[in-house]
Amino acid sequence: MSRTHESEHAADGEEFEPDYRFTLANERTFLAWIRTSLALLAAAVAVEQLVPEFAVPGARHVLGGLLAVLSLLAAGTGLGRWQRVDHAIRRGLPLPRQTSPWFLAAGLILVAVLGLILVVTKGVAG
Repeated sequence: MSRTHESEHAADGEEFEPDYRFTLANERTFLAWIRTSLALLAAAVAVEQLVPEFAVPGARHVLGGLLAVLSLLAAGTGLGRWQRVDHAIRRGLPLPRQTSPWFLAAGLILVAVLGLILVVTKGVAG
């Protein structure tokens, strides 16, 4: 489809069938978000079930809960992103900016720092 034809559709607000490579790339990105969500969920379950109790009572539950929340956010973000990008490419609009990777990265940094503190605390406590 020519760029002129895409612009006409975007001006009318009508949808058109984009190059299949764009829709498949969008789908692969969505699946990457889902894989990330599943990995976070598996980590949450592993922390709850396999990690020995830390020196701080209840810390294991907090860490597992944070990972589960990040899992939910990753799945929801992936779905929302897929829908917004699909909408944009079918109308020839610019792709929307994404702030969600910042939130996911911040959450993972928080989990990593908390985990490091708990491991060091357990090592010092003996």
